Amino acid sequence: MECGPVLPDSLVLEIFLRLPHDAVLRAGLTCRQWLAVSRDEFLWRELFYSYYRIPRLVPRHPAAVSWYREFKRLFDCIPCVEVQTLREHTDQVLHLAFSHRGHRFSSCSKDCTVKLWDTERPDGNISLVHSSSMRQFNWGYTQFSQFNADDSLLLVSGVYLGPHHSSSGEIAVISLENYTLLSRVRNKPYDVFGCWLNETHLISGNLHWIGNMTSCSVLWLNKAFQDIESENVNVVKRLFKIQNINASTIRTVMVAHCRRHDNPDLLLDYEAQSQARRQKGQQQHHHQPLLFDLATSGSEEEEEQEEEEECQRGARSHGLPSPRLPQPTMSGLEHVIHSRKNVGQKELEIETQVAQLMGRAYTKPPDPSLTEPSESGEEDKTYLLFTTGSLTYSPHQIGIKRIRPEQMTTSGPVLGEERSSDEFFDSLDHVIDIHGHIIGMGLSPDHRYLYVNSRAWPAGCVISDPMSPPPIAEEIDLHVIDLKSLREERRSLRAHRAFTPNDECFFIFLDVSRDFVASGAEDKHGYIWDRHYNICLARLAHDDVVNSVAFSPADQELLLSASDDSTIKVWRSPRMIRLAQASARPPRPRSLLPSWLSRSKNSCINGKP
Repeated sequence: MECGPVLPDSLVLEIFLRLPHDAVLRAGLTCRQWLAVSRDEFLWRELFYSYYRIPRLVPRHPAAVSWYREFKRLFDCIPCVEVQTLREHTDQVLHLAFSHRGHRFSSCSKDCTVKLWDTERPDGNISLVHSSSMRQFNWGYTQFSQFNADDSLLLVSGVYLGPHHSSSGEIAVISLENYTLLSRVRNKPYDVFGCWLNETHLISGNLHWIGNMTSCSVLWLNKAFQDIESENVNVVKRLFKIQNINASTIRTVMVAHCRRHDNPDLLLDYEAQSQARRQKGQQQHHHQPLLFDLATSGSEEEEEQEEEEECQRGARSHGLPSPRLPQPTMSGLEHVIHSRKNVGQKELEIETQVAQLMGRAYTKPPDPSLTEPSESGEEDKTYLLFTTGSLTYSPHQIGIKRIRPEQMTTSGPVLGEERSSDEFFDSLDHVIDIHGHIIGMGLSPDHRYLYVNSRAWPAGCVISDPMSPPPIAEEIDLHVIDLKSLREERRSLRAHRAFTPNDECFFIFLDVSRDFVASGAEDKHGYIWDRHYNICLARLAHDDVVNSVAFSPADQELLLSASDDSTIKVWRSPRMIRLAQASARPPRPRSLLPSWLSRSKNSCINGKP
């Protein structure tokens, strides 16, 4: 049988360049020639840039082996298909956290429970393992949780309802071996949340008001539990004592273990991306978000007594980004506003000036060696990261304080040298101003990059009154900070929204995997971006505000999202779903293929067609 005339490869390539990617793949099944052309690298480079609308000067991901596979990764490996909805919570779900192995995750909710879930069932479904109610300890709700480094302990943070209708935060440590409560630590204000420093020690906060708009935040290192044989050993030690002015407080503490970064999990060419934007005349603050329909989901449519009295005077955060709950007591912001009625504006200005003078006189100078690179450039560093402010009560700055090795244990004097020193305030080693209201933070897996959710202030705004912060944008910007250089990379991701005003701003937890970053939003969706190309790939629908998202550290193609609709949704990639379906099919009898080959061989030998 003679074949007709064959089109030259160059002409077939020109035709394929004008087809969408799915048509190219179907055409490649026609014949060997078209199959070879349909895998051409130049072809998929053009399809990649045109489909995802990425500026040409942005290079291919350094780990990519081909343009075809890179297109397939972004299209097929995004966890955007809803496979399960967990409805065991009875109220808004506020936070999700995976274990480091990825075999378990925890969830916190306004129903005042913390629940543990198993992700390794043979059928692939996620099931509830354990649920603990914190109501018996006078908690209002649970708001945050975190596994320690070896997944043996769970830190649970919540709002504690104390006497006289006051409220503060509290941290509980739960053993994951037998689910017993090992310790409880007071934590003020409650949106400090708390975090693990290492396997056995956690960090908490305390707040002391020393004026109408001036306070002091103390950060404590706590041993998670006290061994019977170590009754005479300290279980708590003060880490830092930091002065706050203009009604601001320290919140949202987290620890970054910044390694040498010889092999970071992400290599970004920001200069190329910025240059590409300039050439296209894009305005970074007004560009429209790019969202790609992966055609995989139909969801697009939519001390006790004294401490309590002190807390009532202002230990609660001011206009803080927090979960939604009727406030049980006067917040710190209301306290400051009430004080302003009894104290004149002039007196408040004098207080701020005195606080600044006192801070300069009694604050230890920063140690430049803490942030400067070592001579060898190979020193590992541990940073304490937190949100703070200096101009207004809205958290608009990232504070960075290095934790030295000798500070990582509670052994030694409880208060160290501070009692004998006139310099009783600690200075911040580094501050990054976000120029907006910070509502969430998340670390990359290698702890090199810090991602920050914020709602921007107007460009060029001037704050004349600390109690009147600038209006915040409805759009949420996602900033990237390089913890190796301690500077913000000049780019932001914008494809999710928030609508609440300054004094009711919601906290939106985000999460980062090797290749992706995800965040919730108030528009009833979660969002997923690619970290390298700076593009939004998918959105995940809920029936209410999405508060938290979490990637599995063992498989970034598994994502969880938690919402005010009281559900947790489980999302997997199209690729993983196909693999699961293929493994579920009954295997074919092994004798069929050899028998078919044998019959074909005998037919050819006998000369039969």
